[in-house]
Amino acid sequence: MNRPIYNPFKNFDFKNKCCFLSGEEPVEQIRVLPEWLIQMASLTGDEQIKLLDESIRTYKSLTVPANAIVVENGIDPLEQRIESAFAKGHEGVWALPELDLFNWIGKLMYSFLYIEMQGAIRLNQLSGDGMNMSQGLMHKFGNLHTMLQSIYREVVLEDFTPWSIVIVPLKDINTAFSFRDEINTLTFSLKFKDFGIIACLQDNGTNKRYHQEIIDSIKNQILSEQQFEELAARFFYSAYLFNRLPEYTIMPVDDVIYIDAMPLKGMQNKPLFDAWAHKTYAQVLENFWKPWEHTLFEIIKDPMAPLSYFDKPLLPATT
Repeated sequence: MNRPIYNPFKNFDFKNKCCFLSGEEPVEQIRVLPEWLIQMASLTGDEQIKLLDESIRTYKSLTVPANAIVVENGIDPLEQRIESAFAKGHEGVWALPELDLFNWIGKLMYSFLYIEMQGAIRLNQLSGDGMNMSQGLMHKFGNLHTMLQSIYREVVLEDFTPWSIVIVPLKDINTAFSFRDEINTLTFSLKFKDFGIIACLQDNGTNKRYHQEIIDSIKNQILSEQQFEELAARFFYSAYLFNRLPEYTIMPVDDVIYIDAMPLKGMQNKPLFDAWAHKTYAQVLENFWKPWEHTLFEIIKDPMAPLSYFDKPLLPATT
């Protein structure tokens, strides 16, 4: 007998009454940022984060509802694998199956999305049924949520990966934990210890292919923090330029969810990415390089060659 695929966007279900992953009851509240990560990063949990509704929350106050069985059989084992990998640093993270990283990052981002939804509804920025939310965003978030079902039940991705994930070693082996995310494009970066991770969760690997030249050129390099942030800025910007909404055929059979990707090109002849503009990219880069106080003028002093910490910048061509 097939279990139905829970889709929280169908009834806009963000009321803390059922599991954020499975839709089942009863629920308990679990932390978005797990306790093991708080301890490993030598944080207190009282560090603050600003949400889209301008509210300020502490790390330890961010929670989502989860069913105990889903936690025991899916979430906890996943957290244990990620904890073990993070404890080993770059070597451990590099050895992780990408599906584990996708599920962990996806769970983190969807948890933030769940909390942001509640804030938007509370401020009447979103209706309780989501009618004034972009249908494209709802579709994208719904697809991610379906793929995250693999945390606790079997999901088969038919000869494709829905993500771009890049893992790089960092020179400073004591890099402080930090992360950034962009919910609309489902793009994420994290740096910690001696490793950095960049992920685009719903692009079918397209952003990684778009930046393949720079990725290949740094294959055997250990990056400085400036270089990592520069690479992350490229992915965050290209994710914004990515102009397709991936479509999937989703079919539950014998309690297994089979997912097949439709061709990204579809009936459109235009490129998968809108035109790269150095000036706009420089604005993104200025934000990522804030700790080093590079001004926009400095970054874009040469309009055809933005400032770079790479010997060979290998930036995408402008048109």
